[in-house]
Amino acid sequence: MDNLTHSLVGALIGQAGLKKKTGLAMPALIIGANLPDIDAACLFWLEGVQHLGFRRGITHGPPALVLLPLILAGLLYGFDRWQAKRGKRPARRLPVSFKWLFLLSFIGCLTHPALDWLNVYGIRLLEPFSDKWFYGDTLFIIDIWLWALMGFATWFSLRREKRGGEWRKPARIAMAVALGYIGVNGMVSNQAAQSLTSSPTGTEIVIASPSPFLSFRRELISGGNGLYTVDDKTLPGVPLDRCDFRRARAEDASVDAFLIWSRTPFVEPQEDGTLWLRDARFYDPLARDRFSVQIPASACPQVRTEPSPR
Repeated sequence: MDNLTHSLVGALIGQAGLKKKTGLAMPALIIGANLPDIDAACLFWLEGVQHLGFRRGITHGPPALVLLPLILAGLLYGFDRWQAKRGKRPARRLPVSFKWLFLLSFIGCLTHPALDWLNVYGIRLLEPFSDKWFYGDTLFIIDIWLWALMGFATWFSLRREKRGGEWRKPARIAMAVALGYIGVNGMVSNQAAQSLTSSPTGTEIVIASPSPFLSFRRELISGGNGLYTVDDKTLPGVPLDRCDFRRARAEDASVDAFLIWSRTPFVEPQEDGTLWLRDARFYDPLARDRFSVQIPASACPQVRTEPSPR
C-alpha cells in the first residue's frame, strides 16, 4: 500500500491508546509502519525495472521485521537521551521505555506487510528464506476510502483528546470499520475470481484486480503461458513456451528482475520489430511505463518481429 495508508494505520493504533505506553510512541508506530519501505533506496543504484526484483523482499521478511524495529527503538531512545542532555527534552513527554519503543515499532512494522499483501502487486513474506510471492488481491495499492476513513478518525480522535473528551473510541471504531471493509473486499475478490469459469485464453491464472476508485469493482485477468484476457479484451501476447529467456536473463539484469517480479508475464511484439516483456496486471496499451522491459528478438526466435505491413 502507499505510505499515507501505512502512516494512518500507525497513527490510529496510537490514538487507540497505545501512544500512552511510552514517550515517543507515535513516532515509533508511524515510522515503524513505513520502515520496511526503506528498500525504496534501491532506486538510487538500480537502473530501469531492476528495482522490481528487489522491492518488497528482504526488508519485508521475518528477520527485517525484528531487526528494523530494534534499530528504530534504539534511535528513538538515543534521541530522547540526547535531548535530555541538552536540556531540550519536552516536559510533557512521557518517560521513555526502550521495551515499549521496541514493541510499538515491532507492531508498526508488522502492519506493513499485512497491508502490502492485500493488493495484486504482492509481497515476498518469507525473504530471505523463500522468494515466493504472496498476493491478497483485495485492495488497490491506493484506496481513497481508507484514506478518508482513517484520516477523519485520526483528526477526530486528536480533536477530542485536545478538548479533554474520550479520544480512544473513535480510533478503535475506525480500525474495526477498516477491518470490516477489507474483509468485505476480500470476499468480493474471491467471489469474482470464482465466478469466472471460461476465458478465451484459459483460466490457469485468474486474478480479480481491484479498481482504484470503485473499490468493489474487479478487473478480471485470466489466462496463462503468456496469453491473457483482461475483462473482455485479449492482450497481444505470444505463448511463452515459444521463448527462451535463459540467455536474456543472464545478459540483462532488467529482464531477470522483471521475471522475478512478474506474476502474469507476456511478450508483446511491436510494429517496429521489437519485443517487450510486460505484465497483464499493469498493462497500458498506450505507453511503455516502468512495468515493461525490452527483450532481444533471439529470446523468442519463433515470433514474427518484422514490421507489420501498412
